[in-house]
Amino acid sequence: MKRPSAASPATCLTCVCATFALVKIRFVSETSIMPITLDQIVEETREMPREVVAELIDRIMAARHSGVEPSVATAWKTETDRRIAEIEAGKVNGVPLEESLARARKIAGL
Repeated sequence: MKRPSAASPATCLTCVCATFALVKIRFVSETSIMPITLDQIVEETREMPREVVAELIDRIMAARHSGVEPSVATAWKTETDRRIAEIEAGKVNGVPLEESLARARKIAGL
C-alpha cells in the first residue's frame, strides 16, 4: 500500500490536527495575548492580601535570580548576626516596625 505524501489530500488526520494545533497556538500567541503593564500589575496587587504579594515578590525574585548563591547567603547571615548583636549590646537602636513600614510605603508610593 502506498503512503500518501504530505501534499496529498489523503494526508493522515493526525498530521493535519498536529499542524492545525501548531498554527492555532502560533496565531493565538501572536494576536490574542495582550501585554500587561507594570501599572496594571501594581493595581492588581492592591486587591491581594499582603502575604500573597510577599509570596509573589519572593517567587519573582527566585525565578529571575535562581535563588541565592551560598556565598551571598553566608554573607547575609554574618551581617544579620552582627546587626542583632549590636542591637542586643545597646550599640544601636532599632527602628520600630510601624516606622519602617511607613518609610517603605512612602518609597513604594503606597
